[in-house]
Amino acid sequence: MTVSAPHPVPANDDDSAKRRQIVEGARRVFMELGFDAASMGEIAKAAGVSKGTLYVYFTDKHSLFESIVACELRKQGSEKLVLNENDDVATNLRKFGQGYMELLCRPGGGSTVRTVMAIAERMPELGRRYYEEVPATWIKKLADYLQLRVEDGTLKIDNCELAAAQFMTACQATLFLPYIFQVTPPPPTEHIAEVVESGVRMFLAAYSAKA
Repeated sequence: MTVSAPHPVPANDDDSAKRRQIVEGARRVFMELGFDAASMGEIAKAAGVSKGTLYVYFTDKHSLFESIVACELRKQGSEKLVLNENDDVATNLRKFGQGYMELLCRPGGGSTVRTVMAIAERMPELGRRYYEEVPATWIKKLADYLQLRVEDGTLKIDNCELAAAQFMTACQATLFLPYIFQVTPPPPTEHIAEVVESGVRMFLAAYSAKA
């Protein structure tokens, strides 16, 4: 199944209040009913618009969900994950890990991830886009930084992309799965910091050139 392109709208209308109103209404319906049970009628009702108005902006619920994912991608942009070349490796890993987990487990952020995971088999291009623009981008950003530290002799790593993914997975331990499966609420900052610190110690024990 392919994702439908949004129905053409007037120029400069992408950020209009009406479009945002519809997207937010759709988000609420998808969260409450799930993708399959959601209908354009329910979405129009939740958004406070007529179905005719809804179809002016979006051809179907696939294009609506694509817009929601696009918003999520902007919120989870890798520019929010800061790496400062003037800081030592441990400090950078702590900041990166903290920012990563606060983005990944932020209040309300799990709903889109759950829905993408649920429909990726039928809409693989959407799942692929989400992966490439969020997790893969995060991994590459950290891997590029690690490569610099390998080149200056601080770290000893054969595969920086693998090492970056390992660190990010360590930061998720006891946090992400309970959150994404709604076992626990979004973890508090202090709990994230505790888990990230453990991940930093493990990472440096494995990859520090002095280890």
